[in-house]
Amino acid sequence: MGNTVSLQREVCVRFGARFLEAPDESTLGIALPTIGSLPLNGLRHPPDRGTSGWFVWAGETLSDDPEFFVPMHVSHLRDECPEVLPYLGLEPGWRFLLAPGYEDVWFDESLLHA
Repeated sequence: MGNTVSLQREVCVRFGARFLEAPDESTLGIALPTIGSLPLNGLRHPPDRGTSGWFVWAGETLSDDPEFFVPMHVSHLRDECPEVLPYLGLEPGWRFLLAPGYEDVWFDESLLHA
């Protein structure tokens, strides 16, 4: 994970965000059936009870189906969706959208109050 943390810190510096680690043993919400589609999306709420606060999905639609996201340990992203790993050090309130040749990272204060 050492190299991943370095990449995460670099992303935080690039966007002026504070670094807050998403430990391997913490969980995130992931929409597994969507992975493989584009774009890749992520948003971070404040961590709570062992969660990292991250939600990750792919595609253009964020579903409100309560079963859209399933819990997964951050460590499993290396196999399921390694492209998002460099962004997981962004503190709560940050979002990202990734596609080939495209990267958008921004702060969304509403995520801190949801």
